[in-house]
Amino acid sequence: MCLILFAYDIHPNYRLILAANRDEFYQRPTLPLHWWPDSPDILAGRDLKGKGTWLGITRGGRLAAITNYRDPAHQVHNAPSRGRLVENFLKTHQSPGTYLKNLSSHGACYNGYNLVCLDNRVMAYFSNRGTGVQQLAAGFYGLSNDLLNIAWPKVALGKQRLQALVESSPTILPDVLFDLLCDTTPAPDHLLPNTGVSQAWERVLSPIFIISPTYGTRSSSVILLDRRNHVQFLERTFKPDLACRGANEQNGFEFQI
Repeated sequence: MCLILFAYDIHPNYRLILAANRDEFYQRPTLPLHWWPDSPDILAGRDLKGKGTWLGITRGGRLAAITNYRDPAHQVHNAPSRGRLVENFLKTHQSPGTYLKNLSSHGACYNGYNLVCLDNRVMAYFSNRGTGVQQLAAGFYGLSNDLLNIAWPKVALGKQRLQALVESSPTILPDVLFDLLCDTTPAPDHLLPNTGVSQAWERVLSPIFIISPTYGTRSSSVILLDRRNHVQFLERTFKPDLACRGANEQNGFEFQI
């Protein structure tokens, strides 16, 4: 997952409104959103290489999502899969704060990541490149491949658009959130971050929706958790040679926590 935009506990009708794009190399094998046969309480896509996931929710309302922290100079080869951190939270009964605090004691063995976790009471965030666990207050958040709410152009733009949508509508339509995730406009060069890759690659990675010959947005996800504990989780997957408004497949699930 490389861009997560979410409104937490701030809309009168929704506890959580989340829109996210997963960016990955096209050759990495992946299963789309489904209930896991070996863990039937988990609804998520699945990374068939690392065996974890980037975004998932359980029938009991536990949710977790992860992004990589872009830091190529400090890449650890043969590090454990970060997607397992999402899976492990979904399988545990620990609170978000406890789970993330326990992770902080051995975060160095993983490559850089940002992890957000939610249960029926709280939402919390931790990065092994940050300063500790944060319990999140009600508000608007954006997370890409740096720390939470760092104002990269796509993070700032995405948060601004999400806030305008949330503040103007009593009902949030998934298609409107998918449209928000479809922007392929690159950031101006003077606003590009400097994360240790070339400027040309920073430019490729700067849009909300990424397209390149080998790497890009593989899927877009929308989660709506309303105040009555009803969940909508929708995912659109994309072929490498098609932009986000082209042909795609969509999976959608609804259930009551």
